[in-house]
Amino acid sequence: MSMLSFERKYRVRGGTLIGGDMFDFWIGPFYVGFFGVTTAIFAILGTALIFYAAAIGPTWNPWLISINPPDVSYGLGLAPLKEGGFWQIITICAIGAFVSWALREVEISRKLGMGYHVPFAFGMAILAYVTLVVFRPVLMGAWSHGFPYGIFTHLDWVSNTGYAYVNFHYNPAHMIAVSFFFTTCLALALHGALILSAVNPKKGETVKTPEYEDTFFRDFIGYSVGTIGIHRVGLFLALNAGFWSAVCIIIAGPLYDGSFPEWWEWWRNMPIWS
Repeated sequence: MSMLSFERKYRVRGGTLIGGDMFDFWIGPFYVGFFGVTTAIFAILGTALIFYAAAIGPTWNPWLISINPPDVSYGLGLAPLKEGGFWQIITICAIGAFVSWALREVEISRKLGMGYHVPFAFGMAILAYVTLVVFRPVLMGAWSHGFPYGIFTHLDWVSNTGYAYVNFHYNPAHMIAVSFFFTTCLALALHGALILSAVNPKKGETVKTPEYEDTFFRDFIGYSVGTIGIHRVGLFLALNAGFWSAVCIIIAGPLYDGSFPEWWEWWRNMPIWS
């Protein structure tokens, strides 16, 4: 990557948010910057704490290792390391690394004169994570409501959270989020397949241009949003998938603690049906 002929044109000074020229440097093809340094610090510290917590735990089985949040009795207070403190510090490191990475993306965008679409999109994923480990536990009054960092224990947390509301699939925001996730997958599959079919022709044939792609979807579904439009659609679908995921888990617990199937009784009780 560093040997590409056009790299010198884009490896420009400036665009930094913090640090100025002192942190305006690359390692090989990778721009670092102040937030690249903080990303590395948070990531290394968090990973080391995970290994340390696993080392003093009961097993080295990667499927069973789990860094658990504090017990509900600690509320929103600090817990001893072995009783949830590791989880709290690792969560801080994770948020620090994710936010630093997003701000590094902002600096790269500023250098290249681009919009902030990429860091904004990553910010939606960060929002979904922070909602699970910070916003919802704070609203429910205890860090214990965050999910554990482990493979099986994480899956158990998802299952138990779903059953706590009888059937989580009836959460209306969950329905919207899943619909956006599936549609995102469909849109990406259609878009990727179309691009490959156009630019990877049979031997002896020429590479097809965007008007072929537009024509395909015009004939296939009656309309084509175009080359820019499909990326806007994809971004819209992906951002909504992350956003409604955060909304659905905020609803469950802080705003509603009953049975989600029973929540829909308002629909059955509408006067129109009687």
